[in-house]
Amino acid sequence: MLRFALRGRKGLGAHKSRPLLGGLMLPAILAAGISLAAAGSKIEQPIEFPHDVHAGKMGINCMYCHTYARRSAVSGLPPLQKCIGCHEHIDSVKDKPRIKKLFEYWEAKRPIPWKKIHSLPDFVRFDHERHIQRFYFQQGQPVQEVCAHCHGDVKTMTVAEKVTPLTMGWCVSCHEQDHPENAVSAKTANGPNDCSYCHK
Repeated sequence: MLRFALRGRKGLGAHKSRPLLGGLMLPAILAAGISLAAAGSKIEQPIEFPHDVHAGKMGINCMYCHTYARRSAVSGLPPLQKCIGCHEHIDSVKDKPRIKKLFEYWEAKRPIPWKKIHSLPDFVRFDHERHIQRFYFQQGQPVQEVCAHCHGDVKTMTVAEKVTPLTMGWCVSCHEQDHPENAVSAKTANGPNDCSYCHK
C-alpha cells in the first residue's frame, strides 16, 4: 500500500506514516467519474505538428516552444506568432498541407485549438518549474531526457501522445527513488512525500 509521511502538518499532528489510499477514499475517487486519456491513446490535433522534425531532426530545445516550463507550474504552448516567425521565412515547406493550415489560422487571427494530452485531475498540482530547475538547470541533464521521463521520447513522435500513465502511484515511484541533488555531489535526495506538495 502506498504511504506518505505526514510530518508536522497543521491539525494532523506528527504521524510516522498513514495509508494514502484506504477506507472509502479509492471508491470515492472512482465514483467521481474521473476520466483522463489513457497511456497509448491517440488524440487527433487540428494540425499534425511534427515533433520528430522540430525536436528530433532540428534538435530544437523543448523550452523554445514550451517557454513557461522553466518558470511556471505549466509548460505552456507557443503562441501562433512564434510558429509564423519561423515559417514565413522557410519557403521549402510552405506548400505542405499542415503549413498552409498554419497560415490559415494566422490570416484568420485565430489561435490553433490544440487538444490537451497530458491532463491531470484538478485536485493534482504538478510543477514543471520545480522539475526543470532541478534536473535540467541544477544537474545539467539533457532537456529532452528530462521532459521524456514524463512525456515519452517526443523527438521520435509526429503528433505527441501520452505514453506514461501519470497516475499517483507512477509519480510516487519516482519520488521514492534517490536522485542526485546536483551534478557534482554524490549526495542524493528523494522527491517530497507529503500529500500537500501535490494536493493543494
